Amino acid sequence: MGTCIYINGEYYTDRDKACVSVFDHGYLYGDGVFEGIRVYDGLIFKCKEHINRLYESAKSLLLDIQISQAELTNLLVETVRRSELRDAYVRLVVSRGIGDLGLDIRLCKKPTVVIIVDKISLYPPACYENGLKVITTTTRRSRPDSLNCQIKSCNYLNNILAKIEVIRAGADEGIMLNDAGYVTEATADNIFIVSNDLLITPSHYFGILQGITRNTILRIALDMGLQAEVWGILVHDIYNAEECFLSGSAAEIIPVVECDGRVIADGKPGPIFKKLLGRFRETTKTEGILVYS
Repeated sequence: MGTCIYINGEYYTDRDKACVSVFDHGYLYGDGVFEGIRVYDGLIFKCKEHINRLYESAKSLLLDIQISQAELTNLLVETVRRSELRDAYVRLVVSRGIGDLGLDIRLCKKPTVVIIVDKISLYPPACYENGLKVITTTTRRSRPDSLNCQIKSCNYLNNILAKIEVIRAGADEGIMLNDAGYVTEATADNIFIVSNDLLITPSHYFGILQGITRNTILRIALDMGLQAEVWGILVHDIYNAEECFLSGSAAEIIPVVECDGRVIADGKPGPIFKKLLGRFRETTKTEGILVYS
């Protein structure tokens, strides 16, 4: 029971033997797309939504995955089954494939499909109980002439540069802005605030990835009768929010209690965060594809 990796028709349990070519354009240029997916007690959470987004990202990059969504889903289920893990993290990656040292995508005849199933490293429980301390980064999330942020591509240099700032500052996470100074998202997660009892998250027009967990939270909030809006957020709004939290496949929902040295509200995770986390974890039991009968 443990790691299982699929690469173009082969399965591996030894991570040292699971390799791709140095001429793969995913390695050479970050030319590919990926998804991070959670498995909860044998259920691949929001599998269909993740697969759909992967194919949408690939289409925008003119990357032909060459197998159907149903076929890729079956491969994903089989890789999880072979791992024998009931709780896991899945990294699904499709790169342009093997080519030469140039940029001509026509020389990449077959994409490389990789599915990694492994154990998940989460934030420690104390972070959910006490909250995170974050900073705003100088590295921008998006620029008018940059790659569309709705494409979940293998090129994550902006996020990595922002994460370096976070590490050097001794913070837990970093909030990235766009060129106009509007809040976009954290280095690996979407962001929400509560202001005047209104749940707010940035619109994708400000340069964010529309997260699967983010969209699930918006739906749950509406089901709970909470007022939720998608629009612009400034750093000033985070400083003065009643609550703030991040969302993502790995983090689920995690509270933020301080930003740039400003304590948010009373410095403790708020009641709306707690309600949403409880309801979100209920959905992880039912919304997805069951691997083990």
